Amino acid sequence: MNASLATQQYRQNHIHGGVESASPHRLVQMLMEGVVERIINARRFMGQGNVAQKGEQISWAIAIIDNLRACLNPQAGGEMAVNLRELYTYMEQRLLEANLKNDDSILDEVAQLMLEIKAGWDAIPTELHDNRDA
Repeated sequence: MNASLATQQYRQNHIHGGVESASPHRLVQMLMEGVVERIINARRFMGQGNVAQKGEQISWAIAIIDNLRACLNPQAGGEMAVNLRELYTYMEQRLLEANLKNDDSILDEVAQLMLEIKAGWDAIPTELHDNRDA
């Protein structure tokens, strides 16, 4: 078994184990981290001229954002959930534009937006992490 394959399998097992034991709050954090990681990868592939890998990473980021948006509950979350849904839609559109225009500044913009959303999510007090109505 080569080192690359072993590393990939370890990473998949680590992620899988982390998902199984993660709280709903932590799962959302992991999704947000995944978006940023995919954008960083896309930026690297964009710089290398690797169009296929760039597109794959951007597609993954869009899919993750789409899942985050699908988890929103506007009835319970009110205006904040509605605004976040609109922001997620904007981010997906911008990622598509970044892919089409090969524009790394758009990737940076979306990564920064996700980091800001994540910072707000991270600031939620621990006692509210299990509130499933939000």
